[in-house]
Amino acid sequence: MAANDRQAREERARLRTYQARQEVHRRAVRRRSRDNVIAGVGLAVVLALAVGAQLFYFGGGPGTPEASPTPTPTPTATPAPVPSADLAEDRTWTGTLTLNDTALAVELDGAAAPQAVSSTISLVDDGFYDGVPCHRLTTEGIFVLQCGDPNGDGTGGPGYSYGPVENAPADGVYPAGTIAMARQSGNAESQGSQFFIVYEDTTLPTDAAGGYTVIGRVTSGLDALTADVIEPGTSDGSTDGPPAQPVTITGFSLE
Repeated sequence: MAANDRQAREERARLRTYQARQEVHRRAVRRRSRDNVIAGVGLAVVLALAVGAQLFYFGGGPGTPEASPTPTPTPTATPAPVPSADLAEDRTWTGTLTLNDTALAVELDGAAAPQAVSSTISLVDDGFYDGVPCHRLTTEGIFVLQCGDPNGDGTGGPGYSYGPVENAPADGVYPAGTIAMARQSGNAESQGSQFFIVYEDTTLPTDAAGGYTVIGRVTSGLDALTADVIEPGTSDGSTDGPPAQPVTITGFSLE
């Protein structure tokens, strides 16, 4: 009888040991599953943030996912008034846009893009562009130099925004020398102070807002700009980034 009792106690002890090991195993499995879920959620959040940041950066057009001038920012709670479209006087304006030491002769078409040209005239008269950088150069797919952001990072503007898109080419072709307004992707009412200069013929697809407002063209000086600013490329060697040769608007006059 004593031997049977001892055997029974040993069997119960082995059972408890087995059950304890099984419980440890189950807890370990649950812990690994929980950790995997947390890691997966964390990775998803990181990827979402990264994609969101890229979409924000590339979403401001001139309209291709690969590279596009950055958006004019959302207006402040008390935006400045948009200059009257009458300022453009339905005529051609001529002047000089100086980037560093490179003087570009320009023409702005006040008849074809009265609101955008009026805004540009107002900003020029107010000295808004003095010392403002050209913060973005694209060298593949689209060929533009983007300027006019006082923050120098694609987020700045004049304190107001306007639309709709004016004078966009129906075929989406922007010839070398074109000067056009940057905007947010799909938002025709997001134009402000940022503009881009096309230094090589570029085709830009339209989106829900249409194309990009062409305000005028460079009539001379584009070759010098290409040699001084475009050919050195971007600061990090990428196809889309700040120019390796820093660029500042040192003068802008219109008459």
